[in-house]
Amino acid sequence: MRQAAKVLQLFKTLHRTRQQVFKNDARALEAARIKINEEFKSNKSETSPKKIEELIKIGSDVELLLRTSVIQGIHTDHNTLIHQDSALLEKKGEIMYLLKILIGP
Repeated sequence: MRQAAKVLQLFKTLHRTRQQVFKNDARALEAARIKINEEFKSNKSETSPKKIEELIKIGSDVELLLRTSVIQGIHTDHNTLIHQDSALLEKKGEIMYLLKILIGP
């Protein structure tokens, strides 16, 4: 695949991932949209194939991190944070433990 096609595909993939990961969170959706667009725009004039491949790798790593590591939670009261997808919590019970450590007792 040509580099230009890889870049376009990565751009679209990042935006699709953003929409899935941050659904129902307008502020996060907008912030992620702006950041993705800014990063691609700031590197638009890059011509070095090696540098472009490095940027594609970074973008792919970011997409994987977003898809696998970001958890959206909902505050139910001042001491409770729950995940929007309870099935995910059952698979990742250790995440709730970490969340409790981060937000306190």
